[in-house]
Amino acid sequence: MQDDFFRNFAHYVSEGLAILDRWHSSLWLRLRARIWRVELRRHCRAIGPVFFYRRQDSKISIGRACTFLSRKTSNAVGLYCPCMLSTIERHAELKIGNNCGFSGTRIWAAKSVEIGSNVRCGANTFITDSDAHTNDPRAGKDAPVVIEDNVWLGAGVMVLKGVHIGRNSVIGAGSVVTHDIPANVVAAGNPCRVIKELKV
Repeated sequence: MQDDFFRNFAHYVSEGLAILDRWHSSLWLRLRARIWRVELRRHCRAIGPVFFYRRQDSKISIGRACTFLSRKTSNAVGLYCPCMLSTIERHAELKIGNNCGFSGTRIWAAKSVEIGSNVRCGANTFITDSDAHTNDPRAGKDAPVVIEDNVWLGAGVMVLKGVHIGRNSVIGAGSVVTHDIPANVVAAGNPCRVIKELKV
């Protein structure tokens, strides 16, 4: 037993530090949510700092038991940046269901982004309902994004404005989703296309 401890000493130290980090980061998550008047339900936790920006008269709500991996080393893939959740226009709404997981995920809502329950967002995913730069005539109008329950976004997926992803679908790593994806499929590519149906 003692030999096992010393042989795996680095692992045990790492696990202990992770527990402390999770406790500390989760405390800051709740504090930041309160400062920004973000509706954060119970049992949400974080590893690393999660950043909010809520424009006046807009709303951000997060369901129960959501997890935010927000430190570069909190995901074995490696994260480029922390989790960032923003509403950038007045009256915008960002709504997240229960038991969702985010890894270095950035969500940017100018109109409406709605994410269901049990959604997994892999490392370095990005979700937006806007082209931004609305003062540029080449930018189109903002359009709502809906991601239904039990969707899995692979690492590096980008979900762009006006997209509706049906429940239970899986989006392959590195995909750029520019059009609706039906329920119960695997889809991938740039632009993202359906590859096969899932038997659920």
